[in-house]
Amino acid sequence: MRVYHGSTRKIEFPSVRVKIRTKDFSWGFYCTDDLQRARVWTSRHKDLPILNVYDYKEADHLNILKFEEMNDEWLDFIEKCRRGFVHHYDIVKGPMLDDLVKGEVEQYYSGKLKRNELWERLQDKKPISLISFHTVRALTHLKYIGSEEVSLIKEEK
Repeated sequence: MRVYHGSTRKIEFPSVRVKIRTKDFSWGFYCTDDLQRARVWTSRHKDLPILNVYDYKEADHLNILKFEEMNDEWLDFIEKCRRGFVHHYDIVKGPMLDDLVKGEVEQYYSGKLKRNELWERLQDKKPISLISFHTVRALTHLKYIGSEEVSLIKEEK
């Protein structure tokens, strides 16, 4: 499977990124399999937007958590991860808390929306698909293909 990672530099050797705050699926190296969305996502970098391309080969021995859709389990997992929870998965796959759904989900987390109201608002949304790599063992299943500079692209909503 071909996957893409946006950055401001060429990344031949990905690493698990540990930052001040955790992201949707905790610390990791985040990619998507959606080329068009990856180009848009990458073009948001003001400096030098670089799209890194990899081949990813899934292996049975990896501990992988998959969310096929936005659901209660996905929502609770993201909330825990954004609060600092560090899980034991090599890879997590599922919808990204992107601009299409982030506002509504943050309203839910802050108590301004009930869960059923959130799901009503999100029923027609199609967020970007994420594949996040959380261990060195997982990263060994990525093969660097190349990088390209991306020009500014407007996102369609």
